[in-house]
Amino acid sequence: MNSQNLPKLTPEMLIPRMGEYIVLKGLITDNDLQKALAYQQEQIAKGVPCLIGQALMDLELLDRDSLDQVVTEQIIQLRSALQASNRNLEQRVKDRTADLNTALNRLSELSQMKANFVANISHELRTPLTHIKGYLELLVTDSLGEVSQDQRHALQVSQRAATRLESMIEDLIMFSLASRGEMSMKMEKVDIRRLVSLAATSALNKAEERGVQVLVAAPDTIPCVQADPEKVGWVMNQLLDNGIKFTPSGGSVVINLKEEGNNLVHVSITDTGIGIPQHRLSEIFEPFHQLDGSSTRHYGGTGLGLSLVRQIVEAHGSLLDVQSVEGKGSTFKFPLLVVRD
Repeated sequence: MNSQNLPKLTPEMLIPRMGEYIVLKGLITDNDLQKALAYQQEQIAKGVPCLIGQALMDLELLDRDSLDQVVTEQIIQLRSALQASNRNLEQRVKDRTADLNTALNRLSELSQMKANFVANISHELRTPLTHIKGYLELLVTDSLGEVSQDQRHALQVSQRAATRLESMIEDLIMFSLASRGEMSMKMEKVDIRRLVSLAATSALNKAEERGVQVLVAAPDTIPCVQADPEKVGWVMNQLLDNGIKFTPSGGSVVINLKEEGNNLVHVSITDTGIGIPQHRLSEIFEPFHQLDGSSTRHYGGTGLGLSLVRQIVEAHGSLLDVQSVEGKGSTFKFPLLVVRD
């Protein structure tokens, strides 16, 4: 539409129901208003833009000064209403912000309570578990009397279960420390090839049980890195364990070291497992969360592993990158800084 054809913007255009207001003011009668409205429709039918105020002036039912006064009053009323509305909106925003802050503080308190609860329970579980492991060892080694082969097998199964339980308790303790910002890092010069070798060796038994190959690609030229050896070793063990757990028999898990530039060594763990749907990648890092949350889920675990992996990697000033194709496998990769002599 051509801007030249648009009616001139006037204050009256901003005022709804102008005619009724002028009647209420006693400046015209209802009959005068009806005449003006009829005249307005006639003008519009002729293609002539006509506002009610103009119609009243054309019919000499209202003068310009009175019309301007009415429009000014209406504008002042509208401005006052707008200011009151703004004040009301500002107060609502303040109230809503206060409610949100209260909710966030409460959420923070609940999160702290959860972390404290997890920490306390985990530490309390350690003592009886130590007793259980100790007595199982005494029984398996015939220190408390000779046992049959069937009994020894049952005891060995119990030992493996106790070791698994101990591992989960340690994960819970580490998670509670990380949640409270108390997980310390002891950074030092680390032979990353040695850590990789140890992690691969510790994963062999589980891999053989599941019919999965564990392969290592760690060239002799890989330099040492700056890291907390205990924490990075745990990260590798966790990623290898996950890779083996989610890889069907006949598949493989490869842990690879690759130097990039002069400052970084990239650690990657690649499996040929079930993979992760792209739209659910972020969920794998949520604490206590399993992608398969059903009561009959096929894969076990606390759901803490990858959450802790990411926290430990980030505590090293690094970032964990995940690439996955559903049905084909996943790769978890993170860089560490090189330490030169």
